[in-house]
Amino acid sequence: MADTIFALATAPGRAAVAVVRLSGPGAGPALAALTGAADPPARRAMFHVVRRPADRVVIDQALTLWFPGPHSYTGEDSAELQLHGGPAVVDAVTGALLDLGLRLAEPGEFTRRAFENGKLDLSQAEAVADLVDAETEAQRRQALAQLDGELAHRHGAWREALTEALAVLEAAVDFPDEDLPASVADEAAPIIGRVADELDAALADGERGERVREGFRIAIIGAPNAGKSSLLNALAGRSAAIVTATPGATRDVIEVPLNIAGYRVLLADTAGMRNARDPIEAEGVRRAQDWARSAGLRLLVVDGSSNDVAWREASGQARPGDLCVLSKQDLRPGAAAREARAWAGGHGLEVLDLSLLGDGVAPLRQWLGRRVVAALSGADFPAATQARHRRDLSAARAHLTRALHALTEPVEVELAAEDVRLATRSLARVSGRVDAEDVLDRVFARFCIGK
Repeated sequence: MADTIFALATAPGRAAVAVVRLSGPGAGPALAALTGAADPPARRAMFHVVRRPADRVVIDQALTLWFPGPHSYTGEDSAELQLHGGPAVVDAVTGALLDLGLRLAEPGEFTRRAFENGKLDLSQAEAVADLVDAETEAQRRQALAQLDGELAHRHGAWREALTEALAVLEAAVDFPDEDLPASVADEAAPIIGRVADELDAALADGERGERVREGFRIAIIGAPNAGKSSLLNALAGRSAAIVTATPGATRDVIEVPLNIAGYRVLLADTAGMRNARDPIEAEGVRRAQDWARSAGLRLLVVDGSSNDVAWREASGQARPGDLCVLSKQDLRPGAAAREARAWAGGHGLEVLDLSLLGDGVAPLRQWLGRRVVAALSGADFPAATQARHRRDLSAARAHLTRALHALTEPVEVELAAEDVRLATRSLARVSGRVDAEDVLDRVFARFCIGK
């Protein structure tokens, strides 16, 4: 990188402290021009008066830190100015740095330089953004483990094993006339098979890592006026949805983020499912069905005081393992409660009786906590925390399937070697070792400026 960048690393606006970061070959001269410190000690906080280089007018008093490359976050010469957090101070320092020829950093540019200078691989760089965005304890733990290299280590072990298998196969291809064992290709098959089995297990783990990052999706479904919006408000602890006796009041999906057992959960109130004639309500029902299908869990809410069969319309969206919530248990029970209880038992749904009077929602909170922990916790670090990772793992597994097929009679060693090479390449793509520029642009575009 020939240019030098800078950015405000703390949140904009009035604050006690504002941190401005610099990185690039001009970081040292810029720091000297602002503070007069031509040879500052490395990695030691120093007090300086910050002056405008053009006329030496005092801008602020600050702590400064100097990080000579390659021993810095970006791998380049870097510096930090810890200033008073007033907007006028930040604006004055920004103007001074622009006058010195530095430019404002793009979103994620500091971390991208760290990646390009070999300080982080791509999965670790993604973890930096995840750690900044973490809202729950589980998100923090997962992002920190990924930043420490857990994901890179797991994928690296697979690449190393496949490299060993590839060496065996290429020996058979490159030296067919040498005195190599006739079964040299067979030596590679067990290695490939073991990695394929481990990839199967990783893919079967599904979207656990992604759900920790993005939130476990729970859909509240049921007939109109079953008590869905009241249940959402009780779990959210606020009036997030309108509660009214008018059927069909909820038209669009109302999403509320929650923290349940340390995990991020996205809870959605959906339109009451019925054969709607109004086109707006019909669209709401369609969206409700789409959201329910994509959710990790559905809460089928049945009005326990009702005698009608309106709940059956929504029951088609439920799956084994979901929860049937019999609401309004403080009222006289109706036929719907008995029928829904029997139906749920025959379709693999648990049943929970619920009244929202007092703290009646507490049993549901406890049930959801157990369910979310069971769905998102695991003994091993997830092999994928983003859809991009899962796509690359799936591609690697497909190549290994073809490689194993090529090693059955009649053996085609050249084809097997090529597929193992492509599988290794797919795994390396997760760490960014063989990534296209447009992929890198998409990854770093979601970073905040200054990181």
